[in-house]
Amino acid sequence: MPEPQTHPAVSFDNTAVAFASKSNAELRQMYALFAAMNNNSLVSFGGGVMKKALSWGIPGTKGIIKHTIFQQFCGGETIAECKPVIAELGKYHIGTILDYSVEGEGSEASFDKTRDELLRTIDLAAGNPHIPFSVFKVTGVADSALLEKVQAGQSLTILEQQAYERAQQRIDALCRRAHDKGVRIFVDAEESWFQATIDDLARDMMRRYNQQRPIVWNTYQLYRHDRLEALQADYERGVQEGYFVGAKLVRGAYMEKEARVAQQRGYRNPINPTKQATDDLYDEALRFSVAHLDRLAICAGTHNEASSRLLTELLADAGLAPGDERVWFAQLYGMSDNLSYNLAHAGYNTAKYVPYGPVEAVMPYLLRRADENTAISGQSSREFLLIKREMERRKNKVR
Repeated sequence: MPEPQTHPAVSFDNTAVAFASKSNAELRQMYALFAAMNNNSLVSFGGGVMKKALSWGIPGTKGIIKHTIFQQFCGGETIAECKPVIAELGKYHIGTILDYSVEGEGSEASFDKTRDELLRTIDLAAGNPHIPFSVFKVTGVADSALLEKVQAGQSLTILEQQAYERAQQRIDALCRRAHDKGVRIFVDAEESWFQATIDDLARDMMRRYNQQRPIVWNTYQLYRHDRLEALQADYERGVQEGYFVGAKLVRGAYMEKEARVAQQRGYRNPINPTKQATDDLYDEALRFSVAHLDRLAICAGTHNEASSRLLTELLADAGLAPGDERVWFAQLYGMSDNLSYNLAHAGYNTAKYVPYGPVEAVMPYLLRRADENTAISGQSSREFLLIKREMERRKNKVR
């Protein structure tokens, strides 16, 4: 048994570390933005107004959005615009995961365009120590209706079969480039009615490219009651077939939609009945993962302080160093800096998901972030209070 290690103490309330990269002016801007997001009706009304103003081409709208909510949650409109953000995060030992957040148009041309953009993110990651992962959504390079039809076991027409083969080729192109460049790549999780198809595709890529190390990482949404079992089965399959399994562990992103579709289609809701059940399952997945790092590597994609602290404790109890390459933490850019900066400061492998893309195309993502910050109990208030505390700390320090 390895000896437990004494890890550096991590305080997620240390605002001096959490906001070390922010000037006083930037803190004030964040304060105003999160104060606004505490207002549900303002977020709902403002989101609709922004969408309409953009679609109508009202002068100045894009600039306002770009220098407020876009600036908070996105790295830029292009890879080039993201480079200062990558460098800034890197100064604090936080990696960047460039997330091309343009939602596809569903055409073959748009899928090819997305593939080519994602290849560019992989190429950039290969030459930059501050970009530890690339990431893609399968629906960015494949039609969701086609994925659903495959999962349902329905016969494909000749044209559909050809389209599916092209989708497989795009996915292989991404994972092959990642393998050749030595870049780890996340396959994001999506809706349950085609997630099994995504899982099959991800496993195929792991078999192909994870022979020496975990290059391809699948994502497990632990708000689904069957995902710990899926993780355990994938680990066993990796052991039996001789490849490494990369696993990004998240709680999940489609709860209301999953419940609605399950009711409409008349099957059991795949989501856990309570938040506590999800929290328990997530933490159990962390315990399983740390106990099986012989063939498994994990990224805890979470904004939950209790789960983040648990993972630091599990690493210490297992005698593993904070910087063990098989274990990562990740949060979204613009959120939970108290987790990211304090974890990185203590030597844990930490990264930020940094979305990017044209303002108009990224609007759906931005509106989800705004809704999320009002919907998650205490999330926006938590951010707001931490920013307020840091502003007061700096004010008192000057005195």
